[in-house]
Amino acid sequence: MSETPVKQQGSTAYYGQAVASFAVALGAVAIGIYSLDVSGWIRAFLAISVLYLTTSAFTLAKVIRDRQEADQLVSRVDQARLEKILAEHDPFKPAV
Repeated sequence: MSETPVKQQGSTAYYGQAVASFAVALGAVAIGIYSLDVSGWIRAFLAISVLYLTTSAFTLAKVIRDRQEADQLVSRVDQARLEKILAEHDPFKPAV
């Protein structure tokens, strides 16, 4: 039979680097918006746009991850059915 694949998980350093990178990028954009020589309304619009873009990116990443996990589950179920059929099949059994 087949073995259950090991779920790949990133290291603590990778997780920390991803969080730090996100924080630096968001901070840089916030400083950039704050230092613009424009009115408060334009700053507010840009800030809300960045927040909306950020939440949309998180949602898209979650949807893609969920779809990939669902596809893997369907694939594993199909594989289990095929293995069951092959295990029950006897090529030397006479046809009825």
